[in-house]
Amino acid sequence: MIWQDECYLLSKTNYNENSTIINIFSLKHGNISGIVYGGSSRKLKKILQIGNKLFVVHKSKHENKIGYFSVELIKPISPILFSNKKNISCYLSALSILRILLPEGQANKKIDNDLENFIGNLQDNKCIFFYILWEQLLLKELGFETKFNLDKFSINILGKNYKIPELFKNKDYNILSKLDIKNALILNRELLMEHFIIPNKLRIPLNRNILESYFN
Repeated sequence: MIWQDECYLLSKTNYNENSTIINIFSLKHGNISGIVYGGSSRKLKKILQIGNKLFVVHKSKHENKIGYFSVELIKPISPILFSNKKNISCYLSALSILRILLPEGQANKKIDNDLENFIGNLQDNKCIFFYILWEQLLLKELGFETKFNLDKFSINILGKNYKIPELFKNKDYNILSKLDIKNALILNRELLMEHFIIPNKLRIPLNRNILESYFN
C-alpha cells in the first residue's frame, strides 16, 4: 500500500539508532504515524523539525501495521518564528492538540483548512487571537460548538459557570487585554478537558500549558 501527501510534522521520537517514528497531520490521510529510515541523520534532522510542512510517501505492507515514510521538505515553519516565543508556543500548542485528539487515519478537510488559515497568521503580532479562535473552530469540528449569549456575562457548561471573554463578544483583537486572553484560554482549556481530554483519559499537552503561562 503506497500513497503520498502533504502534511505537517506533529511529533517525532527516536525508534532505534538510525530511525525515527514521526506523527503527521496530512490533508488526505489525517493523523498518521510511521517510521523514517535514517531519521537521526544530520540531513533528515534538519527536515524533521516539529511544525515543518513536508511531502511524504508512505509505504506499508498491511493497513493495521505501522508503515514507512520517505520525506521531503516543502516549507520550514519554525525558523520564521524563532525570535517570537509566544507565537511559536501558539503553533506548538496547536500541533500538540491535534496529535492527541485526532483519530488515526481519518482525513478532515475542514480541520486542515483551519490549520492552514491559522498558520497564515503566525507572524501576526496578535497571533494569540487567531490561536484562540482556532481552538473554538476545532471544538466545533470535533463535535462541541459553544453558542454564546452575548447579553449574558457567563455561560453554564456541565454545571459550571464560566465568564464569557470579551474576545468572543466583539472578535476585535485590537482591544485585547492580557486578562481577555487569559480568560479565553481558560475557557477553551476547560471545554477541551471536559469534552475530549478527560473522557478519553488523555492529558492536556505540555505545550498548551506553556502557552497559557505567558498570560498568567
